[in-house]
Amino acid sequence: MKKLGVKERIVITASDLFYNQGFNQTGINQIIAEAGVAKASMYQHFRSKEDIAVAYLISRHTMWMGKLNECVSVQNTPKGKIIGCFDYLIEWLNEVNFRGCGWQNIITDLPIDHDKIRSEAIFHKNDLRKWIHRLMKDEGEYENAEELGDEVLILIEGAIILSQIQKEEWPIKVAKKACIKLLN
Repeated sequence: MKKLGVKERIVITASDLFYNQGFNQTGINQIIAEAGVAKASMYQHFRSKEDIAVAYLISRHTMWMGKLNECVSVQNTPKGKIIGCFDYLIEWLNEVNFRGCGWQNIITDLPIDHDKIRSEAIFHKNDLRKWIHRLMKDEGEYENAEELGDEVLILIEGAIILSQIQKEEWPIKVAKKACIKLLN
């Protein structure tokens, strides 16, 4: 297997630390030590901890949306894909022991002046919103596709945070039932 470069090691290490410990609880020195890189090497690739967090969120977005699309690809209709999204949430949240959403987590832990991180969180949530809107429009049976899509997004986001708090699947299952009622 190819040895990872300095930048990749930093992003992988920081991703794990930010997701599991939190942004504020993770220091640059810990990232450097656990990635096994020199401080000077780290600063060649990233100017700040915020820049590392942005790289983490960009990487996480690609991974998360890819896994979502892979999971719902077995569904034959746009409506099926939207409802299948909740199956992905159950699979993903069990996999991470209900640690929750990396974007929700980092936003709640974020100092006020970290606009680059906030922008990445907004980008992810807006991209998920566009994904839902597109599927709602592709279904072709909803006059108010975007409004309904926003309601589905709220079900998804609420289910994620409540599942994290409860460390249980039931909020996702309830949100899935509500989504089915909403779309019927």
